[in-house]
Amino acid sequence: MKFATWNVNSVRARHDRLLAFLERHDPDVVCLQETKVVDDAFPTEAIRRAGYAATVLGQKTYNGVAILSRHPVQNVKRGFDDGKEDAEARLLTASVEGIRFVCVYVPNGRAVGSEMYAHKLDWMARLGRFLEKDSTPRSPLAVLGDFNVAPADIDVHDPDAWRGEILCSERERQAFEDLKAWGLTDSLQSLYPDEAKFTWWDYRQLGFPKNHGLRIDHILLTQPLVERLADVVVDRDERKGKGASDHAPVLAIID
Repeated sequence: MKFATWNVNSVRARHDRLLAFLERHDPDVVCLQETKVVDDAFPTEAIRRAGYAATVLGQKTYNGVAILSRHPVQNVKRGFDDGKEDAEARLLTASVEGIRFVCVYVPNGRAVGSEMYAHKLDWMARLGRFLEKDSTPRSPLAVLGDFNVAPADIDVHDPDAWRGEILCSERERQAFEDLKAWGLTDSLQSLYPDEAKFTWWDYRQLGFPKNHGLRIDHILLTQPLVERLADVVVDRDERKGKGASDHAPVLAIID
């Protein structure tokens, strides 16, 4: 099985690129973030013609997540399902072919110490509680998406410049480690611990041509999937050219 995560930064702006991506990679499951459309405006019919069913959780202009699947989708949950109202569309969960997929778009946090930063840390803690309630580390589970956290210095093009800043602060990294401690493995880091493989580059200041990037898009797996993990790939080519998202897709291949 092959599955992917991609922050498309507007599914309407990336419509043709998304269809080309599906044709090129032929993934079984794709988790999208920042779709930025209400559910009725999602390109469901075009996705269906490409061979995928779309399960979506959207909102106007901001956020939005979706799970595209070639196979039947079961046990869908939208949001944290914890009794609290969520104004932001950031979490979508579904089971496909015996694997539980949790598509996440973690809040950016804006600035260390801000109200939005506290919200980000709380959101990540809620995600941990959701996993405890929804699943178990002993079952096949993939938590994937834009976490807005670069877990270690190797995931940052200039660690000294970013140290303590948003996306790289100690508390954000600890929150990421707390999620892993529940029973998740960072798939890319497990296979390529000594290689810098970025997934996001700023549109400004020639961020991509200079490779001034961060690794903030992740695929976290429970042990039953880690044992079958064949490869993890960052599709840098999708970041190239006119009309690209500022994020590159990440793909995992499971034997």
